[in-house]
Amino acid sequence: MILTAALVAQLMKCGSVTIESSAAPVSHQIWDELLKKHVSPNGDVNYKGFISDSIKLNQYLQRLTENPPSETNWTKNEQIAYWINAYNAFTIQLIIRNYPLKSIKDIGGKIPKVNSPWDIKFFFIGEEKMDLNTIEHNILRKKYDEPRIHFAIVCASKSCPVLLNEAFVSEKLETQLARQTKEFLKDDFRNKITADKVQLSKIFDWFISDFTTKGSLIDFLNQYAPVKINADVKISYLDYDWGLNE
Repeated sequence: MILTAALVAQLMKCGSVTIESSAAPVSHQIWDELLKKHVSPNGDVNYKGFISDSIKLNQYLQRLTENPPSETNWTKNEQIAYWINAYNAFTIQLIIRNYPLKSIKDIGGKIPKVNSPWDIKFFFIGEEKMDLNTIEHNILRKKYDEPRIHFAIVCASKSCPVLLNEAFVSEKLETQLARQTKEFLKDDFRNKITADKVQLSKIFDWFISDFTTKGSLIDFLNQYAPVKINADVKISYLDYDWGLNE
């Protein structure tokens, strides 16, 4: 069970827990160990393995709950790494709470921004009860000018980017984001790219404004694509497979 902020406060009064100061960035070592153990190099997730290690997962999630990022004491990279890891780890928890299932879309209702799986408020960060959409749209996309987060956060689906089998950490964040973006673009299940024909993931369609703040979409792609794409290429989008990434 994840401790809510209110319960944590009560336990602190009783001397039952010690809360680390959010002035110091949270350690992601537990999450790193779990990812290395239960996620293959190609991103297949062993959800049964995460279920067997749910106590350890909950220890990490509790650490996230109790140590929200400090915008004054944490670097930008420390904040971004925290929120990426939080999104991915809480997504794993949402899946294993409802496992077995064929798709994350089997959870909750069907109305976007109302009762979809991304709108379920099932965890706390500090004293705020949150959902996955809050992390993605209100924090990562709104606060940080970093479109590559779309290849780091993973919504447990086959057409999502591959779940990296290591934790994101501030000192390696640039390398990790660049690698995730390059791997995503060269994966012909998720994108089919040649110099004169481009079939992209729907992620680029849904969030095109994130990729065009400093130029065209082709300008962004050509920083990471496996081939140089012609500027006048016609772009189409692939169907999205919401099947579980296991």
